[in-house]
Amino acid sequence: MDLEDLPRPKPHMVIGENLDAISVAELEQRIIVLDSEIVRVRAEIAKKQAGKAAADLFFKK
Repeated sequence: MDLEDLPRPKPHMVIGENLDAISVAELEQRIIVLDSEIVRVRAEIAKKQAGKAAADLFFKK
């Protein structure tokens, strides 16, 4: 088994922490992780809004 096949640990980050000691590469990686989390959260919001809209239509009848 290659090391590349093993799951990578999630980077430890704390929102609002001091970024002075973090390299540019690590900061860029954080942006990638945060962007993907934003997409995931927005998809969940859309799913919940669609469910609420369907329930609202159902109960209006």
